[in-house]
Formats: sequence, C-alpha cells, structure tokens
Amino acid sequence: MAQWEKLRQLESVYLTQVDELYDGDAFPMDVRHYLAHWIEGQDWDRAARDHDVAMLLFQVLLENLDIQHSRFVQGGESFLLQHNIRRFKQSFQRYQEEPYNLANIIQWFLVKEKEILQNAELAEQVQLLQVQQNPMETDSQRNIERKMTDLKNKVQCMEHTVKCLEEQQDEFDFKYQTHNMEGTTNEAEKTEQMKVLQALLNRLDASRKSMLSGMGVLLDGVEELLCVLVREELVQWQRRQQKACIGAPDSTCLDQLEKWFTTEAECLFQVRKFLKKLEELMGKVTYDQDPVKKQKPALQKRVDSLLTINPHSKVFCVFSAFVVETQPSMPQGKGPLVLRTNVQFSLLNNQNLNVSQQIHVNHFYTFTLSLHVLLACRYRRFNVLGTNSKALNMAESMSGGMVADFRHLTLKEQKSGGGGKGIHDVIGHTNACSFVHCIPPQTSSLPVVIISNSSQQQSAWASILWFNMLCLEPKNLLFFANCPVAMWSQLGEMLSWQFLSSTTRGLESNQLDMIAHKLFGKQQSYDACNISWTKFSKENVPNTNFTFWVWFDGILFMVKSHLENLWKDGSIMGFVSKGKEKTLLKKKRRGTFLLRFSESIRDGGITFSWVDYSPTGETPDVRSVQPFTKVDLSQIPFHEIIRNFQILEDENVPENPLLFLYPDTPKVEAFGKYYTEKSGADSQYIKYIKTKLVFVSKELRLHPFSSSVHHTSPSRILQLQFLLKNLQFPAYYECLQI
Repeated sequence: MAQWEKLRQLESVYLTQVDELYDGDAFPMDVRHYLAHWIEGQDWDRAARDHDVAMLLFQVLLENLDIQHSRFVQGGESFLLQHNIRRFKQSFQRYQEEPYNLANIIQWFLVKEKEILQNAELAEQVQLLQVQQNPMETDSQRNIERKMTDLKNKVQCMEHTVKCLEEQQDEFDFKYQTHNMEGTTNEAEKTEQMKVLQALLNRLDASRKSMLSGMGVLLDGVEELLCVLVREELVQWQRRQQKACIGAPDSTCLDQLEKWFTTEAECLFQVRKFLKKLEELMGKVTYDQDPVKKQKPALQKRVDSLLTINPHSKVFCVFSAFVVETQPSMPQGKGPLVLRTNVQFSLLNNQNLNVSQQIHVNHFYTFTLSLHVLLACRYRRFNVLGTNSKALNMAESMSGGMVADFRHLTLKEQKSGGGGKGIHDVIGHTNACSFVHCIPPQTSSLPVVIISNSSQQQSAWASILWFNMLCLEPKNLLFFANCPVAMWSQLGEMLSWQFLSSTTRGLESNQLDMIAHKLFGKQQSYDACNISWTKFSKENVPNTNFTFWVWFDGILFMVKSHLENLWKDGSIMGFVSKGKEKTLLKKKRRGTFLLRFSESIRDGGITFSWVDYSPTGETPDVRSVQPFTKVDLSQIPFHEIIRNFQILEDENVPENPLLFLYPDTPKVEAFGKYYTEKSGADSQYIKYIKTKLVFVSKELRLHPFSSSVHHTSPSRILQLQFLLKNLQFPAYYECLQI
C-alpha cells in the first residue's frame, strides 16, 4: 500500500500530526495528495544532491500539475480546486533556479511521514494509550502549538539542508582541487572545466544564500513566538499565580510553558550550531561576495541576543522565563506572602523554564537574594538570615529544570535607633516588599507583607487579598498609596475563593447577595457597586466595633476549624439575613430549621432558627437561639448541639424543637452520619455514670401568640445517664435524665 494511503487510514491523533506537518506553505498537502503515487516513486534524495536530476523532476512535477488541472476541468471539479492547482504551480516557479531545494523539501516531508507511520505502528503493537488533546486548551494555546510544530519542522528541514550544502561544497572542492592538480594545457578543455566549476560555485552560492535567508525566517518565527510567550502566556500565568495565592482555583502548572520555552531554546541552539557549521564551511571554501561572510555576523548577534540577557536590549530572551514558582511563605502562616520577623520562611522553586541541555552545560548562575521594603515614604531595613546565595542546579528539580530553592530563611529588622519596641513593631504589617534576584537573570516574587506579631496576621492577609485581587503590576510597591476600589464582582469572587480554598466549597449566589446587601444596602443589582479598601478593612461596620473583613474572616476561621464537614455538605445556609430567614421559614412546617452566621459577633458565630406555631396552629413563629462561638464549638461539636439541643417550655418539659433541616430534610438524615457512636465495650464491673455536655434553653416569651422572632439564651447543664445494664436487675431501671 502507498505511504500516503497508509497515512490517511491512521487514527485521528496521527491524522492531526499529518495536518500539523503540512500546516505551513513549504509543500501543499493538495499536491502531495493528488500526485502521491508519482511523488513516492521518485528518488528525491539523489535529486537533492544532483542538479540535473533535480531539474528533471522539477519539470515533470510542473507537467503533472498541468495534467491534474486538465483532469479537474474535464471532470467538472470545483473552480476552487482548479484555482489551487494553478496557484501551486506558480508558487513552485521560485525553485526554477534551485530545483534541488524543492527536492530537499519533498524528501524531508516523506521522511517525516515515515516517522508518523512508525510511531503509529509501534503504538498499535504495544497497545499504548494515547493522550487526547486537553479539552480546556484555548485557541491561543492551539495556535502556539501549531507554530511550535512548524518551527521544529523548519529546524529539522534546515538541518537536512545543511547536510546537502556540505555535500555540494565537498563536490565543488573535490572538482576544484582535481582541476588544479591536473593542470591541463588544453584551452578548450580548461574552459569547459571552468564552466563546470563556475556552475558548481553558483549553485553553492545560491544554496548559501537560501540557507541564510531561511535562518532569518526561522529567527523571525522564534522571536515572534518568544514575544507571545513572554508578553502573553507568561503574563497570564503570573496573573493566574497571583489569583491562586489568594485562593482562586486557577492552574499554575508550569509544564506547558516549560515545554514551549525549552523548544524555543533548542531551536536557537540549533541555529547557533548551523551558523558554526557555516563558519567551518567558509573556512574551507570562500570567494568574493561570499554571503556567509556578510550575513553571518548579524545572524549570530541576533541569536545571541535571544539567548543572552541584555538589559539594554528591547528583544526578549529565553531567560525571561525565570520565575518564582512557589511564593514566600511560612509553614504556620495563614497564607503565602505574609512573613513574620524572626520566624523561618521559604522561597521555593525559583525556576528557569528553559531546560535546554546546552544552557546546563554552558551557563551557571548564582542568585543573591535581596529584599525591597517600602513603608509609606520611608524605607525599613531587614537582614535576611540564612543561605541567601544559591546557584541554579538540576538536583533540586523534580522535572529536570534549573532550580534554586531558598529554605529556612529568617527576617530580622535593623532598628533605626532607640531601645525597646518602636512604631515599626506596631505598623510593620503595612509593609509591601518583594524578593529580587540580581542580573543575570532576574526575577521577583510577588510583594510580601512583613509583620512583627501574630495579631497582625489578619490585617496583613487582607492587604495581600486586596493587592492580588486588583493589581495587575506585581512590582507596584506604591499600590496602597493610591489604592483603587474593587467592583462587587471582583470582591464577591475573591470572598468565595476564601471558602473554596479553605473548605473546597465556595459561596453560592444567594449567599453572595446577602453579603452585598450587608455592604451596599438593598439594590436591584450590585453589578455597579464598588467598595474601597478603607471600607473593606479599616472602617467598622455600622453599629459594631469591627470591620467587614474581621467579621468575614472570623466566620471563615470558625467554619474551617469547627464546621468544615457541615459546610461542605451544604447543611449550613450561613450568609442569610434575619429578614430572609423569617421569609423562608414561615412557609415551612413546624420544626423546620436553618443554620446561619451571626452578623453581630466579631470573631464568628453561628445560630439556628426554627419555625413553630401557636397553640391554634395558625400563626407561624420563628425562634432563634443565641449564637454559638468558636469557644462553644471547641467544647461540643455543632452537630451534637443540634442533636441534643432542648428547650424548656412553660411546663419545664424539655423538648428538642429541631426536626427538619431546611428545606425539608429530616435531622437524622442530615446529621446522623456525624453523631458520636456509643461505645459497645462491655465490662464486668459497674461503670461510672456517663456525662454529656449539652445546651438547654429556657424560652422567654413576650406573648404566647407573638409571631415575631424569639431569641433563646442557651445554658449548659450536665445530662447524666445511669447505665445500669450490668446490674443484677437492669430491667427494673430506667435512664434518669436531669
């Protein structure tokens, strides 16, 4: 079976490779398809080395295109096919003087097709699973992949061209040396030999010019792609990393970028290798107007500028891909980018995405860690204690990249004078700073906040959230000097990320609406609302002694510490106003309850409200218990509070009023899996009386038929249960509940 027919019958993953192979303009797939049988029957390898054979095949190719065009006309094929065949023939005319270049190109494509067939056959033999294209891949990424494939194809094609050029030069050099050694005196023969030598030299000159021109085009492609990677893809990754630092579920995986930058570097080193080969060839054979002598220095300088860091150059280089993969953080910190003086932290995986082996061998850099800190209009000084100088190496990399990890570092402030604690210890949490490496190469972490006391952690994290939510320029250390406002869409998303990163469940739209109502009052739409940094973290919420962020963060901490499972299950409605709560419950049957966060407790509180009805059964009555704090929840799990909560009615008869979790889930079904199991271990001895700490409320009603929301105050009593099953007559006893 013909090679082209085999290719057409491959699975889609390999057909995609064929499509990518013919994605450029070097050789049209249409010509390959319609002239497949003739193309595969020719010796293109010989044609690439023999001008006469190349010219013959070139002329036959044009004739076959004419024949194919006639077939289209006679067969009534579409006008588009006829047009394309004519256009391809005109395009091939550029090889009129250098037909061996076309032969070289066709031979290269045939070799690449064979490689695809071999890979497909191997995969079929060993039954390997093929990895499908990532469905989340963007159009931009697909475009980069296509260009990368085209770039690699051009490099491989040029590698073959270099070999052909070397063979042409060897042929010319051999005939030239033979001519000089023979020293014929026959003028006619001498003239004929000179014509042959001149023709060979002309071919060699044309090949050198073609190769140099191809290198220029190749470098254009490298530079264009490098610009896209540095200005777009790397910037987008850095923005994703900024958001990921504050809880966003954005991917910060570097594998794709590393692959792209590595391909770029490898292509550049290949071009450098080609230029070195040209220099060797020029050392053996050169002549007047040698294009290598004129054009190579400029190409060499261009390649070096794309590989070597030059702070004065406007051209990006592959070392622009040196990034901080894991931002500075403390093991016991609330999040990254908040550092405390005299407490160890790490700055990990400062990685060069370019993992080309040539760079490993030829370039070694040592990075010195420096710290830039800005406080208002004055600078504070810190000493970085620990190993703050480190060389790039591959030993610390899991992926084979070049990595410098800084671990076990400590910040110690240089006091400006005077003893004891000064103003720096009080407002140290307002500092913005970043870690910077010196050229070459250079990279910076995101700005960090330095605190001197754990009590400043909450405020510091608020600064990190606000900066990374709004600032698109990570090196802007003056951000808080003129702090922008946040749109509600930005703030709501960021608040949801806090819950998502802490508990794997973010905030729903109705919960965000309640928060927006708390911040902006009742609005038909909150899309146009915005909030200032001051209102977010500096000004107290009306009628309270705490800020919005303190309230929200207190709830987040309470949920993460004591309510995580209930929150992830969706059992906690959480952010719901009192008015909304009343509206929801009044439509439900008796005993229906919901769980919501308190709006009046600074460090976070949670309460439950349930619906009851008057003795006549007509008027719904919504009651709420006094909120439970993290102190309460540290003593009794919240699900146990709900399970055993009792209320003393007028007759002092304890009753658990909580029956159905909103909207209508039976309490046992909602919380049963969290109940503490009773011990099944028996003992031959009489057991101690077991105790259980529960909450019981005394109902205080203003009016027996009032429909307003009632609040009950919980108090703790010990509920004692006599476990008498090991006594002689256990059936005569009942559990006594106090």
